[in-house]
Amino acid sequence: MPKYVIEREVPGAGNLTETQLRELSQKSVRVLKEMGPGIQWLHSYVTGDKVYCVYLAPDEASIKEHAKRVGVPANRVSAVRRMIDASSAE
Repeated sequence: MPKYVIEREVPGAGNLTETQLRELSQKSVRVLKEMGPGIQWLHSYVTGDKVYCVYLAPDEASIKEHAKRVGVPANRVSAVRRMIDASSAE
């Protein structure tokens, strides 16, 4: 299944409390369950004013539909073409 990186502009994201992040995560997971096994959240990175999420999904439309149902932005959705890490340099 294709992998995507989603950039979400969320002002003050880095200042959200653990409770707020947990509640948002729980809502996201509820919506994912409603949408079925075709879309999967792997993990996210929270920065100052953005959240970067990594998902498996059949297409970009599924990512945008999930964002709409959760009530979070999906400002940029990018398909992952390849993955590299430090071992790629060896």
